[in-house]
Amino acid sequence: MSSMRLHKILSHAGISSRRKAEELIREGRVTVNGKVVTEAATNADISCDHIKINGKLITRLEPKVYILLNKPRGYITSLKDKEGRPTVIDLLKKVKLRVYPVGRLDYDTAGILLFTNDGDMAHALAHPRYMVPKTYLAKVRGIPNEVKIKRLNKGLLRIDGQQIPPAKTQIDRVSGENSWLRITIYEGQNRQIKRMCEAAGHPVSKLKRVRYASLTLSGLAPGAYRYLNSKEIEMLRTYMKRKK
Repeated sequence: MSSMRLHKILSHAGISSRRKAEELIREGRVTVNGKVVTEAATNADISCDHIKINGKLITRLEPKVYILLNKPRGYITSLKDKEGRPTVIDLLKKVKLRVYPVGRLDYDTAGILLFTNDGDMAHALAHPRYMVPKTYLAKVRGIPNEVKIKRLNKGLLRIDGQQIPPAKTQIDRVSGENSWLRITIYEGQNRQIKRMCEAAGHPVSKLKRVRYASLTLSGLAPGAYRYLNSKEIEMLRTYMKRKK
């Protein structure tokens, strides 16, 4: 095996996400051939170098896995929670390999959440420059008029002095005094859907991610998960080659 960046080795070995691997290296918790390494860009070769994390030798790279979870509301997108709340990892107890969520969904947000031990793909899918489309159904208070829909689509709304990126927005259905919006975003800023709807005067009461690239929740009950097939994995890899 040829050499690669140290943080990528940790990620491919299923030790952590690539970002977390960089933190571990900076903290001096990784050694290569007995020497502490603090630069994530350091090259190493797992076939001939002795690489240890917290004193434990990495002996092989884990096979890559890709999982789609139908996240229910009431779960934290984290490996652990200091407050003792249930986490999305609790729903993957039968998965033997260590995987990490790609991006996040809020505690009260449901829907598609991807997991993998492929650090390169996770980094690409979560990065706004790759423009991966993510579609949500949002139940909001009131019924937005055409002017507000246009402002949402063109990214004309601002919160705290920052402009919210454009989103493809349409009314999916109306339910009494509320409406359901189908919203597709590409950059995925923190709490973007909730922030943009609130800025438009239509606060969100329920939110569910129903599509990620071309992946959907078809046939998957809340709390259930499945492994992606080779065709779906290859589809996601196409986004890694695209840049904004």
